[in-house]
Amino acid sequence: MNRCRLPGEDAGAPGGRIDAENAVIGFAEQGVRSSVVRVPPITHSTLDRHGFARSLIAIAKQTNVAGYAGDGANRWPAGHTLDVGHLYRLALENAPAGTRWHAVGDEGIPMREIAQSIGDHLGIPTASIPDDRLEAHFGFLAMLIALDNPTTNLVTRRILGWEPTHPGLIADFANGDYFT
Repeated sequence: MNRCRLPGEDAGAPGGRIDAENAVIGFAEQGVRSSVVRVPPITHSTLDRHGFARSLIAIAKQTNVAGYAGDGANRWPAGHTLDVGHLYRLALENAPAGTRWHAVGDEGIPMREIAQSIGDHLGIPTASIPDDRLEAHFGFLAMLIALDNPTTNLVTRRILGWEPTHPGLIADFANGDYFT
């Protein structure tokens, strides 16, 4: 078997994304140098026109509250579009067969900080949204908004030499493109 298992590798439970990843990784057993780049749910830059960050901002504008679930301590990973693109190139050129890579620059930003930054930029309040109001406030994102999803890039940096060099999400918000 040609499968290369890296420290920190996590296949996860069967279903959806994991089944697709496992199918790609399985090609390594057939001699194909395949790998998976896991793109964070918040991928941001001036190129972002319809992503998760834009959705959170649109919801905050519509409801006049930059919200978060519970105490907002749940963490979300983020990555700059250009850093993610660079990782794809490194994976294509150098990744061992059968590997997974995390394209996160921000490994886990507390949702409360994301909401606070959005609220500050829009000049609206930031608040915890009660569990029974999550669907009314966040709509299609209600089932996801409270998830805690910290993600490490340690193996990606160590093995591929990838280093995120572009602004993190909160700094990217400060650049102003998201709020013009």
